Amino acid sequence: MTEPFACPLPLLRHETIQMAHGAGGRLSQELTRQVFMPHLGNAFLDLLDDQAKLTLPSGRAAFTTDTYVVSPCLFPGGTIGSLAVNGTVNDLAVGGARPLYLSAGFVLEEGFPIADLDRIVGSMAEAAGKAGVLIVTGDTKVVQKGFCDGIFINTSGIGVLRQEVELSCRNLQPGDRILLSGTAGDHGMSIMTAREGLSFQSGISSDCAPLNHMIEAMLDAVPGIHAMRDPTRGGVAAVLNELAASSSVGIDIEERSIPVRDEVRGACELLGIDPLHAANEGKLIAVVPDEAAREVLGIMHAFEEGRDAAIIGTVSVDHPGMVVMHTVFGSRRIVDLPAGEQLPRIC
Repeated sequence: MTEPFACPLPLLRHETIQMAHGAGGRLSQELTRQVFMPHLGNAFLDLLDDQAKLTLPSGRAAFTTDTYVVSPCLFPGGTIGSLAVNGTVNDLAVGGARPLYLSAGFVLEEGFPIADLDRIVGSMAEAAGKAGVLIVTGDTKVVQKGFCDGIFINTSGIGVLRQEVELSCRNLQPGDRILLSGTAGDHGMSIMTAREGLSFQSGISSDCAPLNHMIEAMLDAVPGIHAMRDPTRGGVAAVLNELAASSSVGIDIEERSIPVRDEVRGACELLGIDPLHAANEGKLIAVVPDEAAREVLGIMHAFEEGRDAAIIGTVSVDHPGMVVMHTVFGSRRIVDLPAGEQLPRIC
């Protein structure tokens, strides 16, 4: 490591976050150097400057930011930390960008267990390593007990856009095929069953994962993919409705083609939630010209994150702005946007 870490400080003297951990003094330095840096340290972050000086390849850049308040912050399949990294990486990737650098800002509540923080930061390092990105700058604030609910994380990300790719919700054309990269609703139901104390019985795990490597392979093969989105809050239903409205087209989907795990379907029935309204954090929806759909599907299947991918529907000139599901019973029903906030604090 670089010079700031030549003289390590004594081991942390507290098991929980203290107000002084956010005051900029000795406890702040202890927290930074003994929790954050061992997991996240790199040539940029090790300098501990107030900014990261980055070199970007020439061309257009993409920038995104998001704040994560998920409850509980530790859940089957991930943590608020892995969620923050993967969510930011995926927001860049579905726009056609190659993610490069992330920032991470932490709001910690007085009394939050440092062991949990260490696990969360470790999960961020693991997620960043898997995605191939660097966390190059960050910040930590501490608020009084009762003002934060444990931990909130803000992440921002920078990526470089591919010059030959132009993904947009306005690009849909009649005849395009709708691809879903895997089972719907896993993350939302993982959080809900954890809240209800059902996680050990249900066996449902979050799908939290970076999608940038799969997306890169898809765009290498078919630069003419029309649109991509990750169906997080509001789930598959929200994204399909947004796509239909933005391009003034109709979308027809086949219920029998939509992959949903039996455990997720059962939890949704128990809680009165449509699987298409449940959040995902490791899935994408791609809108692809019909002639390229099978090729893109094959590429998805080659990745762990896309092994359950399926073609679930078609873009239509009928019922513009609407999403219509052809049910397993031979009927049709409108798939509308979720009403209100069914799943608060989901990400």
